[in-house]
Amino acid sequence: MSAQGAARPLTLGDLATKKDAREPIVMVTAYDHPSAQIAEQAGIDMVLVGDSAAMTVLGYDSTVPVTIDEMLMLTKAVRRGLSRALLVGDLPFGSYEASDSLAVQTAQRFVKEAGCDLVKIERGGTTVERARAIAAAGIPVVGHVGLTPQSVTALGGYRAQGRTAEAALAVIDDALALQKAGCALIVVEAVPSEVTGLLVERLLIPVIGIGAGADADGQVLVWHDLLGIYDGPAAKFVKRYADVRAASVAGVDEYAREVRSGAYPAPEHGYGMPADEVVKLKELLAGR
Repeated sequence: MSAQGAARPLTLGDLATKKDAREPIVMVTAYDHPSAQIAEQAGIDMVLVGDSAAMTVLGYDSTVPVTIDEMLMLTKAVRRGLSRALLVGDLPFGSYEASDSLAVQTAQRFVKEAGCDLVKIERGGTTVERARAIAAAGIPVVGHVGLTPQSVTALGGYRAQGRTAEAALAVIDDALALQKAGCALIVVEAVPSEVTGLLVERLLIPVIGIGAGADADGQVLVWHDLLGIYDGPAAKFVKRYADVRAASVAGVDEYAREVRSGAYPAPEHGYGMPADEVVKLKELLAGR
């Protein structure tokens, strides 16, 4: 484990210090125990168990169908792989919108059952009230503005937001309202860099960007995107740092070829038995 990975657990105060010092905050998504261990060893600051798991892990065609129980199962696995990084649980669509009471109950499950340090919710509007209720219950909240996948149909698809002055002002107003409601951080997704810069100037809390330019206080990318695991077109803002899918296909293909050719398993891949025990076993079988 790296020196960073062996350090004490991070706190929200540490994130505030990073913002003040203009030290970028590093955040990734993760959805299972091995990925969490890798993120931890790499010294990542925050790990988000995003509802993007619906598409990257569970095979749904959007984030909407994923359930609370599915998200909790994945989040628990990630929790067991982290010791330093802050853990953020994404509250899935339909688990918090209806009322403050529902929002608090769901957030409490993510803290009590999965060990989350923070929970994340999407959009402004009535979500501001839900954020206020969760924060009042003593649970740190991450807001999410700009492109919000849970409402992608209403937004007209997966496209950049805030590209006119009026639309950008709405994004900034949503973020300011979420900060006033008690959010500890804001994720801003797929907005022009200029909007992010103006937003960061106006917020006291850290701003984590995804497709929002370099002016954010930190960055987040989806695990399967940055490692090249996910099969399909990537968003413009995605940079692939590895090609894990191609390496995996090559490895499994070679395994299949060796099994079919008889090259695997070789003698060194098996367990032996003393020759006298083999003789004895054959005698026992013959005596039946």
